[in-house]
Amino acid sequence: MGLNEKMNAVIALEDGTVFKGKSFGAAGERCAEIVFNTSMTGYQEIITDPSYKGQFVLMTYPLIGNYGVNSEDVESHGPFVEGFIIKECSSIASNWRSQKTLNEYFKKNKILGVEGIDTRALTRYIRLKGTMKAVISTADFNEQSLVKKAKNSSGLAGRDLVKEVTCGQAYVWSQPSAISHQPSEKRFKVIVLDCGVKFNILRELAEHSCEITVVPAKTKSDEILKLKPDGLLLSNGPGDPQGVPYVVETIKGLIGKVPIFGICLGHQMLGLALGGRTYKLKFGHHGANHPAKDLKTGKIVITVQNHGFCVDINSLSKKDVEVTHINLNDNTCEGLKHKSLPVFSVQFHPEASAGPNDAKYLFHEFIKLMERNQKPEN
Repeated sequence: MGLNEKMNAVIALEDGTVFKGKSFGAAGERCAEIVFNTSMTGYQEIITDPSYKGQFVLMTYPLIGNYGVNSEDVESHGPFVEGFIIKECSSIASNWRSQKTLNEYFKKNKILGVEGIDTRALTRYIRLKGTMKAVISTADFNEQSLVKKAKNSSGLAGRDLVKEVTCGQAYVWSQPSAISHQPSEKRFKVIVLDCGVKFNILRELAEHSCEITVVPAKTKSDEILKLKPDGLLLSNGPGDPQGVPYVVETIKGLIGKVPIFGICLGHQMLGLALGGRTYKLKFGHHGANHPAKDLKTGKIVITVQNHGFCVDINSLSKKDVEVTHINLNDNTCEGLKHKSLPVFSVQFHPEASAGPNDAKYLFHEFIKLMERNQKPEN
């Protein structure tokens, strides 16, 4: 089907700016916050990342969908993006692992896609004006009506999106490790507090000899301690960390009682639990090419990032908390650790998927933290 044969689609921003293109995937109308992602590949992992719940994703790379979609390269049980905006959706999926085209996958999962717009112009606009609420529609083409809907829609600030992506009940992760694909000896029992965890975090823990139990976000601290974990991983997830105060309270009840490793939203919630503040970034960090500096070693790692909120470095107690990583694009906080307790976190995604593997060493740091904390058997 050619571009001219597809349905019309309109993207309206809350400030009145309108972009017009063609739709692919599902038809309909949806409101969300619009963000841009600078990754060149990995669109399937992006689409299935629960952290994108409540957001439209605009891809800056112009051609998307050329290697199709398969059942293995997913980061959750399904897609979570509210809509997907690209320059061109490839009509051909050329890869021996491909099972569906992107268009077919979106139709099946009722995801709105828009192509044929000037994605560079929209990206530049968001960089200049900041992330904002938007609406995508293939049904209503009245611009004033759409702008009003965008203005009246729910943003991310203060909103609990974690409850929409967390697991319904605890489960044991039983898939093989990320590298060997073979079961390994389990040396550590790790509880993962699921705020929208990516599967590759679980795969990496499995590769590092961890027995993994994933628990819902509303699990209380005493329930977690009853499971006698060697370590706790605070997962990534969508939205505003201040929208999930119940998770922050759980973390407060666990600090100093079990080694903790936080990733992305987990990092932000840990920052709040340690007495810090968080704030919303102008247009967030979304992509697979963000440089972060490890302040301990001086090394630069190229990281995968997906977040719209950030821990305020100046709000953390310098007596108790040390900043470990900074973003080299804007000097924002990318990592922290407690100076005396077995607690640390990073804003970026050390598990990658998709993107570079520079930061995977942090899983080994988590293992060493649990080793040091284990008491010798009598």
